[in-house]
Amino acid sequence: MLLFLLALGVAKGTPAITEPMQDGDFCNRLKVTGTGAFEVGVSVKDREIALEYDSFMTGDGDLEMDSGTVEAQRAAKLPGMGNGSAVPLNLWEGSKITYSGKTPMVGFKHIRSNSFWGGIGAEVTESFAVTEMERESGTYFASTNPASYITDPKKIAQMLSASPVHTVAIETKNAFNGTWQTDAKMHKLLSKDVKVHEAFTGKFEVEKTLKFHENPVQEKKQLGCDGIDC
Repeated sequence: MLLFLLALGVAKGTPAITEPMQDGDFCNRLKVTGTGAFEVGVSVKDREIALEYDSFMTGDGDLEMDSGTVEAQRAAKLPGMGNGSAVPLNLWEGSKITYSGKTPMVGFKHIRSNSFWGGIGAEVTESFAVTEMERESGTYFASTNPASYITDPKKIAQMLSASPVHTVAIETKNAFNGTWQTDAKMHKLLSKDVKVHEAFTGKFEVEKTLKFHENPVQEKKQLGCDGIDC
């Protein structure tokens, strides 16, 4: 399933955030194989780029996990998004997980583009409680203007054409025994209100892509995925 939302009409969307002069970044990589109790969590809140990201997982059983989280205040060509990414992002998270145990593995992921900090007001929450799971997932976030300090008009145009700002997105492929759920919403005062809810309990295989995007510049009227390779 793909949910792709674009700002409609000729009015300007939320402006892209100007990148800070002094860059800050964060990287966390974890690879683990074993049996026993575990807790794994990452939290990133960055007002400079309107980002809120939280991820937590706990369980007691057989676990194989390979994960990485990268955040950059200046949009960078971070790993992920398919081809090693020629797309400048502010956050990328990817993981591969295999779990089995009598005790359910419980976890959640939440990402938000905070409108009070200059974001688009979109957020996605994914949660699960499973006794068996094979999972591959990715999270993508972009909010800053990668051409903030470029003066050449041609170079500015090139950078902006490659930038996915403003974007909040997740991709996941799950096979599980238990409960898995996603909730997403985007709210624009007096103009837009979108909500998504999906929940499955039992033995399921699920593939999902969910993406919110608002172009920060003027554009001609566009509907859904028209003109976009979804």
